[in-house]
Amino acid sequence: MSSAMADGRKADSERRRKRVVAAIKNATKDNTPISVSAIARQAGVDRTFLYRHRDLLALVHAAELEPSRNDPSTASPVSLASLQVDLANAHARNARLVSRVQQLENRLSKLMGEQTWHESGLGAPTDIEELQRTITRLEQRNVELASNLEERNAELEAARAANRELTRSLNLMAGSENR
Repeated sequence: MSSAMADGRKADSERRRKRVVAAIKNATKDNTPISVSAIARQAGVDRTFLYRHRDLLALVHAAELEPSRNDPSTASPVSLASLQVDLANAHARNARLVSRVQQLENRLSKLMGEQTWHESGLGAPTDIEELQRTITRLEQRNVELASNLEERNAELEAARAANRELTRSLNLMAGSENR
């Protein structure tokens, strides 16, 4: 039963959609003013029907923007598609320009900051590269010393183990002689 109701609703919705499309075509052909209310009235549907069906609403808005064919003031009509392409191009150009402005602002800020830093006398010493090289050498030396320390600790541990083994052997030999 609910399937039959759903099928009936779908069929009714499809009939309304066809009436809306026909009303848009007629309004365009007859050069009558196009609006959501006018198309809904001509198609015999409620305006909310158009707002629930975004594709139909887009068709109405596109037809509103389409220049009239019989209007002599539009000798070379601009199509909606070309306007949309122009708008997309303008948005892309705007995005590129915004990005470029941000890059230039960041660069200017950095340069002005460096200039102010140096002019204030608080800037880093001019021999900072030499200090960096010294830090690198000291870090490498630290790694070498740590490695040598680990080797020496391993050797000391091996010597201690050998000493314990030797002491144990000596103690065993001394204990067997005393018996």
